[in-house]
Amino acid sequence: MSNEREKVRMQHRGRGPMGRGMQPGEKPKDLKSSLGKLLSYIGNFKAAIIVVMIFAAASTVFNVIGPKTLGKATTALSEGLMAKIQGTGSIDFTYIGQILLFVLGLYVCSAAFNFIQGWIMTGVTQKICYRMRKEISRKINRMPMKYFESRTYGEVLSRITNDVDTLGQGLNQSITTIITSVATLVGVLIMMLSISPLMTLIAIVILPISMALISFVVKKSQKYFKDQQEYLGHINGQVEEVYGGHLVIKAFNREKDTIEEFNRTNEILYQSAWKSQFLSGMMQPIMMFVGNLGYAAVALSGGLLAIRGTITIGDIQAFIQYVKNFTQPIQQIAQVINQVQSMAAASERVFEFLNEEEEDQTVEHPADVSAVTGTVDFDHVQFGYNPDQTIIKDFSAHVKPGQKIAIVGPTGAGKTTMVKLLMRFYDVNSGSIKLDGHDVRDFNRRELRDAFGMVLQDTWLFKGTIMENIRYGRLEATDEEVIAAAKAAHADHFIKTLPGGYQMELNEDASNVSQGQKQLLTIARAILADNKILILDEATSSVDTRTEVTIQKAMDNLMRGRTSFVIAHRLSTIRNADLILVMKDGDIVEQGNHEELLEKNGFYANLYNSQFEDVVA
Repeated sequence: MSNEREKVRMQHRGRGPMGRGMQPGEKPKDLKSSLGKLLSYIGNFKAAIIVVMIFAAASTVFNVIGPKTLGKATTALSEGLMAKIQGTGSIDFTYIGQILLFVLGLYVCSAAFNFIQGWIMTGVTQKICYRMRKEISRKINRMPMKYFESRTYGEVLSRITNDVDTLGQGLNQSITTIITSVATLVGVLIMMLSISPLMTLIAIVILPISMALISFVVKKSQKYFKDQQEYLGHINGQVEEVYGGHLVIKAFNREKDTIEEFNRTNEILYQSAWKSQFLSGMMQPIMMFVGNLGYAAVALSGGLLAIRGTITIGDIQAFIQYVKNFTQPIQQIAQVINQVQSMAAASERVFEFLNEEEEDQTVEHPADVSAVTGTVDFDHVQFGYNPDQTIIKDFSAHVKPGQKIAIVGPTGAGKTTMVKLLMRFYDVNSGSIKLDGHDVRDFNRRELRDAFGMVLQDTWLFKGTIMENIRYGRLEATDEEVIAAAKAAHADHFIKTLPGGYQMELNEDASNVSQGQKQLLTIARAILADNKILILDEATSSVDTRTEVTIQKAMDNLMRGRTSFVIAHRLSTIRNADLILVMKDGDIVEQGNHEELLEKNGFYANLYNSQFEDVVA
């Protein structure tokens, strides 16, 4: 039942049943491929990473020399004690002091190199995240409308915010740790071999056991990390969706259903999160247990070799420290495996976004949009959002410059779809749409859309002042031009009654003004833009009847001399249109002016008269 309700809800919002982005049935992420793409992506920072590796190696060299050097002090101390007990000598504190100062210098140098490589790596990580966010920002402006209409806002935002943040944290912590750990392993191995190959062999025996355990745990936990990252995106989408529609949810008493839906998604996230964290958390105690076994074996063998006089007491002390340092990087690698997996999962989601299909932004020899007069021809247009579902079957119409064209019809007839095709949010499947004799596909998309002004039923205002929101139509407009546009849209009066007037700050969803006032502001924005062709999609749907009449007069003045497309459900608002296109099931069933269509007493007449019929109980 839950899946059916989700499907209906997505279809109601104009999305297909697969509209939630990544689905649970999608193939698992490829860890190797994801890391390969990430390494290729950070290739521009190769020099900086090489410097990090050199500094990490230098830090490791100073760090691994310390125990063996310190072992000399232990040997000198033990030999001095023995000599003092036998009465043949004393402890050379000066020599021991020199060794301790030298060791202190080694560790200071190691810490300095480690600090520098950490500082460089942090800078590289932030630059990579900055570059990635910049590319995502540019990518958004080149992506087709169908991508955003098939996914929730939260799903897209999760890739831009959560996934990039996860990627940045993983790069900053895991890469530095891995480089340092590998360098430490190599350095410690060399030092251990220089002390005793036999003891080194005993210590190395633990490696295959460690690697087998790590491989087993990684294999088990990878799918849970994938689910964790995926359902984090779903959770973000639900929270964003519920927050935006909380008034509707309360009005229909759907709080319980909403919470239940959230809990189901949250339960999946919880299960995948605790399993992934539990499995990755098991690696450290397992590695510590295996490491302690090796530690005990080394201590026993070292004692036997010291009794035989093969190695000194200081060498045993140094070797025991090296064994600890030998297992520690393995434990560190085990700890960051979960970060690497999360980083790989996040990077794949980001790269999926960056590799999405883009719109053709430019053409080789674009038509000149500056000379457009407003002639529009729809020539046997055929279109469907899905190849097997045709919405516009055969749409043909000729629009002369300066005409006011009304497109009417029942819900789902394809009225708004025609506008989307006209502005090339989508391309037609067959046929063509021509602007002044040029196919709209012959124009650069940005230049083509500069020719259109649009006012939609769904208003969009951003966080900022009212002045800034109106000026969005033409950024170089002066304050006087903005105010003149507001007066033409009959918005000036209510703006002056608001606290702060034109400088009043709208909040993020502009809920501190009414829906009708928001509509007036978007109309003022379109008036200010002063485009050659106007598109009004239910532009007066959210204002009262009295204001609608006033706005209609302003619109008539605005549309004079411009080609205008008006989509309307209230047919009384388009009686003065030069041409009315009546759509039904994706086709034009009637066309003509208001009087001509009423005389035909056909589909339009039925639509028009039905709005004035009295409902008889």
